[in-house]
Amino acid sequence: MSDPLWNRVDPDEAEIVRQHLNEVPVKVGALAESLGLKVFRSVLPPNVSGMIQPSDQEPDVYEIRINKFEIPERQRFTLAHEIAHFLLHKSDIRAGVIDNIMYRSQLTSKKEAEANRIAADILMPASAVRRALSEIGGAADSESAEELAQKFRVSLPAMKIRLGV
Repeated sequence: MSDPLWNRVDPDEAEIVRQHLNEVPVKVGALAESLGLKVFRSVLPPNVSGMIQPSDQEPDVYEIRINKFEIPERQRFTLAHEIAHFLLHKSDIRAGVIDNIMYRSQLTSKKEAEANRIAADILMPASAVRRALSEIGGAADSESAEELAQKFRVSLPAMKIRLGV
């Protein structure tokens, strides 16, 4: 959580996130629950990966919907991405944020990039990735990226980006 973006996250919420980063793979659903978010695996249009919006029943509660037809690694990243919108962009959520398959929404591309960076920090904490990499031999290459992607339950492209491979 060394990215300066974390300085914009409410300290109490950042602490909740920190508490969930000790176990790999990170239990992103449990993290959402700890933050008071309600998560639903839903039938969404094929070009929509996820969305976050205020609850109709509980005005102070946010609901996240994840496209249940996408692969599990994609669902995990989408959930982390929507959590990141909650942590960073609450004031922009109002009527809801719908993220398409390219993680584009009505928010600016800068805000979408911020959500992607925080999502990566949540699913692939830098210290945990370094530790796991040293346990398997230390070289950041395609082979280690594949092994770590499985361990962290993320896509191979996401892990390659994280490792700079």
